[in-house]
Amino acid sequence: MLDHKKMSITSMDIIKLTSKGLYCPQGDFYIDPWKPVSLALITHAHGDHARYGCQTYWFNEDGLEIMRYRLRDEGQFIPQPYGQKTKIGNVWVSFHPAGHILGSSQIRIEQGSQVTVISGDYKRANDPSCQPFEPIECDLFVTESTFGLPIYHWRSSEEIAQEIYQWWQDNSKEKQPSLLFCYALGKAQRLLALLKNLTDREIYIHGTIAPINECYEKRGIDLPKCQVVTQVDAHKDYSEELILAPLSAFRSMWMRRFKNVKTGFASGWMKVRGVRRRRGFDKGFALSDHADWESLLKTIKQTKAKKVWVAHGETEILSRYLVENEGIEAFPLKGFHQEEIED
Repeated sequence: MLDHKKMSITSMDIIKLTSKGLYCPQGDFYIDPWKPVSLALITHAHGDHARYGCQTYWFNEDGLEIMRYRLRDEGQFIPQPYGQKTKIGNVWVSFHPAGHILGSSQIRIEQGSQVTVISGDYKRANDPSCQPFEPIECDLFVTESTFGLPIYHWRSSEEIAQEIYQWWQDNSKEKQPSLLFCYALGKAQRLLALLKNLTDREIYIHGTIAPINECYEKRGIDLPKCQVVTQVDAHKDYSEELILAPLSAFRSMWMRRFKNVKTGFASGWMKVRGVRRRRGFDKGFALSDHADWESLLKTIKQTKAKKVWVAHGETEILSRYLVENEGIEAFPLKGFHQEEIED
C-alpha cells in the first residue's frame, strides 16, 4: 500500500514547491506566486491567487477587466484565450476553464510526454456567470481541497437560488428587507445571474460589488438590473427588497439604513449549522464556488492522474483517501492558505 507520509516531490516533476509558491524551472515561471516574481501565471483574480508586485502576468482573457480592477494594471498583462498552447522556455502552456469565477483557469503544462495540470480553485456546479470546468487528462494533477470532507455535498445551484428567492419573498410579505452577504467577486455575480432566471425585479447592492458587476457585463455576462444602495434616496423603503453585500458590511454603520432586516449568508461553510449560529445570520445558504467531496473525487478520476498534489483545506484527509482507496500517489502540499473567509 502507498504511504502518503513517505511520498515526496521529486526532481522529475515539471513543477516544484518553493518559498514563493509553485515554480516551473523549465519555463522559469510561477503559478499564483506568494511573493513578487518576474513571470506569474494566474489561475484567477481572487486575492490569494493574484498578488501585487509581479513584472508580468499571464491569465485567461475573460479575467482581463477583473485583473485590471484588482491590480490597477500593475505589471505587464498578457491575457490568453482558453485552449491555446504557447511555449514558455522548454514547456508548452495552456489555460482551461476551472468553473470557479469569470476567467478562472486550470493551467496545463506539457513537456515531452509529461503533462501537469494546476487546477487553482474550481467547482463542478452550474454557474451562468462563467465557463464550466473542463476535465483534462494529465500525469500530475494539483487539486484544491477547501471542502475536502465527506460531509460537504452541494445541492444544485438552481435549488439554492430558488430557496434564496423564496426567503426574499417570505421576508417581503413581513415587510422585512432581505440582506444577503456573499463574496463580492464571483459569488455575488453568480447569485445575480441565477436570480435573473427567477425574477425581473431590481436588486440592490453594496458599492464594492458594482465595479465587479461592470467587469462581468463587459464580458457579456447577463446580470439583472442593480442599484448601489448609497446612490439611491436616503429615505428609500427597503422592506420588500433584496440587497447583496460583502461580509465586511455585516454589523457596520452601512447596515443601519435597513430597518427590521433579515440577514443571510451564501457560502459553502453554511453546510455546517454551527457556523451560521456563531456568525449570527438569520439564514444560511450552502452555495459554494469550490468543489464538494464527491466532485473532488470525480474530477481526480477524470484526469486519470497517477500522481496528485493536494493544496488548501483538508489536504491530509483527501490525500490519505486517494492513497488508501484509489491507489493514487497523493501528496499534501504545505503553505497554501485560502484568504476568502466565506469560501
